[in-house]
Amino acid sequence: MSSSVIARTRFSVLDRSRTREGHPPAEALRDTVALAREAEALGYHRFWVSEHHGVPGVAGSAPTVLAAAVAGATRTIRVGTGGVMLPNHRPLVVAEQFGVLEALFPGRIDMGLGRSVGFTDGVRKALGRDKGDAEDFTAQLGEVLDWFAGTSPTGVHARPPEGLEVAPFVLAMGEGARIAALAGLPMVIGDLRGRERLLRGIDQYRSLFRPSAWAAEPYVVISGTIAVAGTEEAARRLLVPEAWSMAYSRTHGTFPPLAPAEEAEARTMTARQRDFYESSLTGHLAGTAEQVTQELETVLKETGAEEVLVTTSTYDRTALLDSYRRLAALFAPGG
Repeated sequence: MSSSVIARTRFSVLDRSRTREGHPPAEALRDTVALAREAEALGYHRFWVSEHHGVPGVAGSAPTVLAAAVAGATRTIRVGTGGVMLPNHRPLVVAEQFGVLEALFPGRIDMGLGRSVGFTDGVRKALGRDKGDAEDFTAQLGEVLDWFAGTSPTGVHARPPEGLEVAPFVLAMGEGARIAALAGLPMVIGDLRGRERLLRGIDQYRSLFRPSAWAAEPYVVISGTIAVAGTEEAARRLLVPEAWSMAYSRTHGTFPPLAPAEEAEARTMTARQRDFYESSLTGHLAGTAEQVTQELETVLKETGAEEVLVTTSTYDRTALLDSYRRLAALFAPGG
């Protein structure tokens, strides 16, 4: 059932280790590792984890640690981060962590780097950072790459990163597209709901791209939610837990664990929450295999992306895995 444009596109997974009501955070981390094994078996190209601090609904706070667990539990799939937030860390430490990962799992490690800082003022204070730290991202990025190249102006030689080759990516938030282009690095950009902004970012990236030792040509990864189910309504219900969580966070300032779809749908919402909730349900690629195939073809032709990074979260882990299986059937040979 795969089309030619879908069949020649790589598909990968970013799992945020979302917690669920009634389940401990440790279970979310174990679920991430289990999902990585399933993604590998289904033929996904890479599996990434994320960095969030002090967020009640997210268990993934130490991405390089979790990436090590994922890499240790799998054999062939590429493993990395989407991403490590450079403003929260010293570049040397980031380079060392990815150097250790690459030394342990050679040829399989991706280094996805972002420029976001803590979720709230309290988290930023705990990290010893403020919003202004994101402005130094270009310099921080260059410093990380210098540690791998052995060209740090400090005269210090970092080991094990020096001489090793990891695959660096820039998460293109705001100025990220320009930064990725001028650094000559692959770019991850989302989300699929803001199509015009997505296309502007990709156009800017391609027009400004400078070949580098890391990438000879532009490489675009588009990121977003994709839900595939037997019916359109079943696919929509996969989106409900995350939509409610987003609506709650926008009106309460805290991101709650995911609730079952039926529980979320039964909640009494304020008019403002209802607006956020309905907005969060729209614009994703969700539906039957036939519907998602048509939407994917359109997006891939519009963007010319080389890869799709799927970021779907929902309460029902069985339904989530079924969605990933149905999606894999669209891009897998003979699918």
